[in-house]
Amino acid sequence: MSGDETPRYDGVDEMLADARSHLDRVDAAEAHRELLAGDALLVDIRPAAQRRAEGEVDPGLPVQVIERNVLEWRFDPRSDARVPEASYDARVIVLCQEGYTSSLAAHALQQLGIHRATDVVGGFAAWREAGLPVAADPHP
Repeated sequence: MSGDETPRYDGVDEMLADARSHLDRVDAAEAHRELLAGDALLVDIRPAAQRRAEGEVDPGLPVQVIERNVLEWRFDPRSDARVPEASYDARVIVLCQEGYTSSLAAHALQQLGIHRATDVVGGFAAWREAGLPVAADPHP
């Protein structure tokens, strides 16, 4: 791709809007339904400190913690560092704290060819607010 073909944005909000225009985003309840049905893998990309402070999705669900800085390497089917679930057809639902970073991350996965990648609207905060299963509640 030459420099002329590289998208340029008028700020991060425009970049985020473009990323989201490619996603079929799901709310927390829909993500939970897909996980229970075995149709998707939830990937929590938050750093360890944030997971400790805010809590985590119940590990009894099909959730993987793969921090943002290595996400593409773990899900690119061509990568030597890929996880076993890495597939172009994988339904990967990305989760961050509030649903911003996850949109950019899910779009990056789509750009690698993982066309069913998406994210959770509102992130873990929306997951918790919906009363969905969490491992620990640091805010009793």
